[in-house]
Amino acid sequence: MMRKILFPLTALIVLLGLAALISAQEEKKTTLTGYLVDKACSVGQAKKADPGAEHSRKCALMENCAASGYGIFADGKFYEFDKKGIELSKDLLQNTKKEKGIKVTVEGTVHESHLMVDSIKEAE
Repeated sequence: MMRKILFPLTALIVLLGLAALISAQEEKKTTLTGYLVDKACSVGQAKKADPGAEHSRKCALMENCAASGYGIFADGKFYEFDKKGIELSKDLLQNTKKEKGIKVTVEGTVHESHLMVDSIKEAE
């Protein structure tokens, strides 16, 4: 009776451990440099040759665009920011002198297409 329970239980523990290991590998600290874009405009920007390069600060700060959240186009992909990243982005957008193509460097943890932001600063 004990053997009937022990084998499936051992197999389950091994599978859970493997799943945790794979998940931990997907989440990694990274630094990305690219263009800051609001989520509402990200689909339209993705179709352009250099996504975000012509996106305006004025658009990103419009009520509907700002309410959609923010992210970064980097390495040919859009990474959506977490709540902290959104707040840091709003602050950066309100204080930048640039009007278009706001290039930023973001440090954080990537999980799939989301970025949990530690810091964000304007790039050269």
